[in-house]
Amino acid sequence: MEAASTHAPVAPTGKWQALMRHRIGPLPVPVYAVIATVTVAAAAAGKLPNDVIGGLAVLMLAGFLLGEIGNRIPVLRQIGGAAILCLFVPSALIGYKLLDPGMHKAITTTMKTANLQYLYIAGLVAGSILGMRHRVLVQGFMRMFVPLLAGTFAAIVAGVSVGLLFGYDPLHTFFYIVVPIVGGGIGEGILPLSIGYSEILGQPQADLVGMLVPAALVGNVVAIVASGVLRWIGDRRPALNGNGLLVKSGDDAELLNDTRGSEPLDLGLMGAGLLIACAFFILGALLSTFTGIPGPILMIVSAALLKVFKVVPPQMELGAYQMYQFFSKNLTFAILVGLGTLFVSWKDLAHAFTPGYVAICAASVGALVATGFFVGKWLNMYPVEAGIVTACHSGLGGTGDVAILSASNRMGLMPFAQISTRIGGAAMIVCATLLLKALH
Repeated sequence: MEAASTHAPVAPTGKWQALMRHRIGPLPVPVYAVIATVTVAAAAAGKLPNDVIGGLAVLMLAGFLLGEIGNRIPVLRQIGGAAILCLFVPSALIGYKLLDPGMHKAITTTMKTANLQYLYIAGLVAGSILGMRHRVLVQGFMRMFVPLLAGTFAAIVAGVSVGLLFGYDPLHTFFYIVVPIVGGGIGEGILPLSIGYSEILGQPQADLVGMLVPAALVGNVVAIVASGVLRWIGDRRPALNGNGLLVKSGDDAELLNDTRGSEPLDLGLMGAGLLIACAFFILGALLSTFTGIPGPILMIVSAALLKVFKVVPPQMELGAYQMYQFFSKNLTFAILVGLGTLFVSWKDLAHAFTPGYVAICAASVGALVATGFFVGKWLNMYPVEAGIVTACHSGLGGTGDVAILSASNRMGLMPFAQISTRIGGAAMIVCATLLLKALH
């Protein structure tokens, strides 16, 4: 019998090894280049599958690349550059007729016919809400309820008032500018909001997404700037600065440590989480037939209620959370590319950024943050931290929270930021949709 070789496989060295260390998204550059070459060649030859396989390949390749570029450009990366590029570049390609027709067709099939965006919404909503620790959800919301409520009211008043000065209709300002800003981001906010608006108004969802997205983007940028300003104020006024603590008694330290740990991934639980996400979306659709309320909105309400009353077993919550992590890390940029391609008109986007529009967004976020600052001080919170957490109410979901907290060097406040974004955003979407239904 031949002796086994004692020589270990030779690892790649030199330039090849260095190249393999550079990544575009999760892929090493050579692997990305090969997959991109195959996909582009198939599109050029007219052989790109017109289904989820072809569409998802295009969306993920574009999303990984644009996300990587957006996260590397100085200044732009601090204001949500990845999301901005993923939305704007595909929209511009369509506007200037530069996107390959086969790729466009495959993206359309994936996003509209196969409804990949709905699966993504279901995964994000179910996982983000069920994945929160019950204690953090309840106690964190109790602490942030008053600043969030007061800040949201102030944002509405300020936004509508400035809108009136620039000739905007108050209802338009509220439903299409202020609500998207405080709706919790794009995946968990604007997408379900646009579906709800579409069902109530009978308008195409694509038209509504194009109207809602600019406000969320501008609001996120203003919130990041405001967070940096609050950090500057805290550095110069130590009495207002909690250095990462929200409540002056310091009893929030234990709560901040009570976050979901790094449990090992369980593939079986992830499968259960995927099914649970689908079930929530189906439940919303079923309940909508009896209530007349759009299904995605009822999905959010159902998930929140089941979480508060601890109906879902902890292991199933973990599965939903791990599935949420998968969707969030791997499909977010792809979904944004799909939105930019199909739902965000380049012409309308370019026309949206008028001085009046930007002024409304800035006034709304400014009022939100200032109210959180002063109300937090009144409630025995550190004003700087209270203002920063309230600012997260106008962020682009989880990525927006990271950008806002990074600008203020307060990443330890993430549990409170998640309350502000997820629960505050979900509550705003539900209220706005019900109000629109009552007025329509």
